[in-house]
Amino acid sequence: MYRYDNYDHQMLADRIAQFRDQTSRFLRGDLAPAEFLPLRLQNGLYVQRLAPMLRIAIPYGMLSSKQLRKLAYIADHFDKGYGHFTTRQNIQFNWPAIADVPDILAHLAEVEMHAIQTSGNCIRNTTTDQFAGAAANEIEDSRPWCEIIRQWSTFHPEFAFLPRKFKIAVCGTQDDQAATQVHDIGLFIVRNEEGELGFRVLAGGGLGRTPVIGKEIRTFLPWQHLLSYLDAILRVYNREGRRDNKYKARIKILVKETGIEKFQQKVEKEWLALKDGPLTLTEAEFQRCKAFFKDPEYLPLEAFSPELEHALNTDVLFAAWHTQNVNAHKKPGYSIVTLCLKATGIAPGDITSEQMRFVADLADRYSFGELRVTHEQNLVLADVARKDLYALWRALKSQDLHSPNLGLLTDIVCCPGGDFCSLANAKSIPIAESIQRRFADTERQRKIGKLSVNISGCMNACGHHHVGNIGILGVDKKGEEYYQVSLGGSAENVTALGDIVGPSFAQEDIPDVMEKLIGVFEQHREQQERFVDTYRRIGMEPFKEALYGKAD
Repeated sequence: MYRYDNYDHQMLADRIAQFRDQTSRFLRGDLAPAEFLPLRLQNGLYVQRLAPMLRIAIPYGMLSSKQLRKLAYIADHFDKGYGHFTTRQNIQFNWPAIADVPDILAHLAEVEMHAIQTSGNCIRNTTTDQFAGAAANEIEDSRPWCEIIRQWSTFHPEFAFLPRKFKIAVCGTQDDQAATQVHDIGLFIVRNEEGELGFRVLAGGGLGRTPVIGKEIRTFLPWQHLLSYLDAILRVYNREGRRDNKYKARIKILVKETGIEKFQQKVEKEWLALKDGPLTLTEAEFQRCKAFFKDPEYLPLEAFSPELEHALNTDVLFAAWHTQNVNAHKKPGYSIVTLCLKATGIAPGDITSEQMRFVADLADRYSFGELRVTHEQNLVLADVARKDLYALWRALKSQDLHSPNLGLLTDIVCCPGGDFCSLANAKSIPIAESIQRRFADTERQRKIGKLSVNISGCMNACGHHHVGNIGILGVDKKGEEYYQVSLGGSAENVTALGDIVGPSFAQEDIPDVMEKLIGVFEQHREQQERFVDTYRRIGMEPFKEALYGKAD
């Protein structure tokens, strides 16, 4: 992980002192709410439906056990004993008092954490594949590049007040697990025919009110020019992006209205003025950042583990969990383990302070003291010895963290919705729970197979409903909460936006709607076909007929 230097520590100390003064002035009435608004947003502080909410940055999803314990401390002393992991690999606390936020930020600084640029019209937390550095199918570790982008974008004086928020994702694996194509900028690490490292660059992606898949503007960008090219894109957007209408202020609208070829030409022209200048990355700078992400001290283990094989053959529940939640590692004798935070009755992505401390202990014992947050609101222990998997699973059972449903129907991605968010049209969490209860049978889930369900409480799409195989969007219908359903979305390599089925449904109807959708899938499925593949093959009509009946 990246470690702070003296400059980083001093910068945070100054920032906290500044915000402490601003908060005091606001609470005394010396700053009006409108004046305090941009100041609190710059420090990750929102005012939600019921209470303030503080969003804390977890750069590219990396956490140390020490940092997770500090988050547990904050949850206990400043909140209600839990936190919520988001689809940007961050964590939110939903109940802090405004007066306590400077103290919370001071606690975060003790473990090299902050809430800077987790809100506001700036470059937000750069996200990446949660298996980065450990995946068996990795092209290149994306974390050093994410750190380089983080250092370039933090407090960037020119991009502190963009037309709208701006999101960047980096993918370094063959299988995209970062939803890279639906970001304002998507970066795929690639190698050209000569084996040289670079980036395939996409721009203009995003979800929200107008969902768009990003468009390629460069097939191959040499790695030395990463920052200058990003700077060029942001300059064009900052100069030409709309500021008169927040719904049309994202870069995706600029790219669409400009046209991809003309937008690309504008970026190239801007870039030529920056190319080979001070933003050019050197080998020394790359190696400096890469040094923070060196491999842990792996043991020389055999790929075959007698202990693991015995457990798989004698414990059917463990074997089911292993099938779903364990992935291949680049090192023989190791595995990647995902802790699915989707137990029925618990809001997806929520974790208690007790569980935080417990997972921190597990990270120390089994995964070199590190863990990762996924954009599907789960946690990852990336470096677990295969011989320890059974012991780890038994430990997870004691804290209800052993859900064997990763990638299955009940591994639901869900925003906080109307229970917390002042922007939401409808609740999300009760919808997720109703689906989880209807499909609680894990054996049935395994038979259904891989299926992503994403729920958003409003068009801002924090639950990424557009790219769920089944997407559910809360809408307001004459003052009542209804839910619009879409099918066929995907955030994988073949990214797709879901197609809306038809008129929305009442909250109590959603479990039956899901049942009918699964019924159509099971009826038409060929062999072990996935839901999204069946949908692509047979189209919308069979599903629509099951939900609404035959058209006249």
